[in-house]
Amino acid sequence: MRDSEVAELLGFPAELLDTSLDQLRTLAVVHATGSAQRAARVLQRSQSSVQKQLDTLNDAAIRLMGEALVAKQGRGKDFLFTSSGDEVVALATSTLRAWTERVHGARRRVGSTITVGTTEFTVEFLGEVWPQLRDTFERRGIQLKIEHVRTRDLKTKLDAEQVDLVCGSFAAEHDRGPDVPHDFLEWHRERVALLTNLSTREVPDRPVTRDALADLPLLAPTAGLLADFLTRWYGPEYRGKLHVVADIDSLNYGLNLLGSKLMFGCLLTTERVADAAIEGRLPGANLRKIQLGTGYEPELEIVTGIFARPGERQRYAAGHPLNLLWDAFAAAAPASRDAQHEVAGS
Repeated sequence: MRDSEVAELLGFPAELLDTSLDQLRTLAVVHATGSAQRAARVLQRSQSSVQKQLDTLNDAAIRLMGEALVAKQGRGKDFLFTSSGDEVVALATSTLRAWTERVHGARRRVGSTITVGTTEFTVEFLGEVWPQLRDTFERRGIQLKIEHVRTRDLKTKLDAEQVDLVCGSFAAEHDRGPDVPHDFLEWHRERVALLTNLSTREVPDRPVTRDALADLPLLAPTAGLLADFLTRWYGPEYRGKLHVVADIDSLNYGLNLLGSKLMFGCLLTTERVADAAIEGRLPGANLRKIQLGTGYEPELEIVTGIFARPGERQRYAAGHPLNLLWDAFAAAAPASRDAQHEVAGS
């Protein structure tokens, strides 16, 4: 190391060196929430501890820059951040983000921890392959983390590198893969169907066409996979074209509304979920499953499988836990098993 580098490292101000990442995060949270009280609630700390950190940062800033970072404006008013305070908050946020990204990158490269995101209905995929990997992971000290994520958040969490693999579902046209820029391993496909608590007089036991669906009382998803179906069939303003009687943000909520008869109508869901509800394996009682008929363009299916960031697996050795998991999923995928049976029987 050159003497000039050593001199630079030894010359950093003591006030700067005494500033911790935790203090910087507290400052950024106060900036985002507006007060020490609200920041304390978010951070699950006492207001006095938050205020003490702010006072320490203010004292250091005055000695370093000649200006405090933040000041109270009076009872009930948000804190006032100075120009220096705004600059430090921006620097603190970028610093924390950079550190987090580097830590995640190192963790993935070393392979000491791997995080798999699953929905409530895809966690069984991981359960199927985990027994054959458990001993290897434990012997090598690899920690498997499982994160419950909603379908609408899968792509975001994967792209943000909050998870390493995702077991989830996307809408795709018939005989085509999901239109996502990720490595993808297909597990299965299925169509969507309707669940209803309406009588056969109100909704006969025959496939419901696109035009007929628009007139039925519908419990409509606010976002996510099935909202994507409705958007692609009826356009982004589908709520103005359909008879929506309730907005739901989760499948179980919709099933409970129908099962309790608090609402009467139809719920768009997957065929597997519909079968599970009818068989009593999910909330809801005395519901009927009705197939969808003609007129739905494009012809969409729910494609479920394993997603990874594009090209990431190729950057690691075959024994990296990301590749071990992917290979286990590939071997266990129903499509792969069917192909093996066809070869064995030929």
